[in-house]
Amino acid sequence: MLLPKRPLIILFFILNILISNSINALTSPIRKNRTQNNVISQFLTLQNKARAALRMPPLVWDTGLARYADLYARQRRQDCLLKHSNGPFGENIFWGSGDGWTPAQASMAWVAEQRWYRYGSNSCTGGRECGHYTQIVWKKTKKVGCARVTCFGGRGVFITCNYFPPGNYIGEKPY
Repeated sequence: MLLPKRPLIILFFILNILISNSINALTSPIRKNRTQNNVISQFLTLQNKARAALRMPPLVWDTGLARYADLYARQRRQDCLLKHSNGPFGENIFWGSGDGWTPAQASMAWVAEQRWYRYGSNSCTGGRECGHYTQIVWKKTKKVGCARVTCFGGRGVFITCNYFPPGNYIGEKPY
């Protein structure tokens, strides 16, 4: 009795591995090699330093969010407009002229908005933008995934990060 079941179990096990590997290959926009790990690190380092300054746990890289960000960034590649995806996640977007902008520079621009955020009034001072910063330090946010594309026709670089759970709810403080 054990003999007939064993080949079926082995076959099931092999099929499960093959299917899992195929799904991972198809759904992973950023593969784990040195260059891509460096890109992920550029996205995470400054954002997690901002969270650490508030004694918050670090954001964790999520391949599903990165896949979503990559799909949206590819759409923006045509026109490079600073337009949100209006998806189900929190989202920071960045555009820079030229093709040399890095994930670290986008993260730095978002984190630099801290200077405009006032916790007491839960607002941005002087009509300045600080929502990118508050999304990064949103207490309930745990995961992030990002993407960068060079726009067609020399229109610059578009960078986006998506966050889950999302933040920036009106009337709520980030932390």
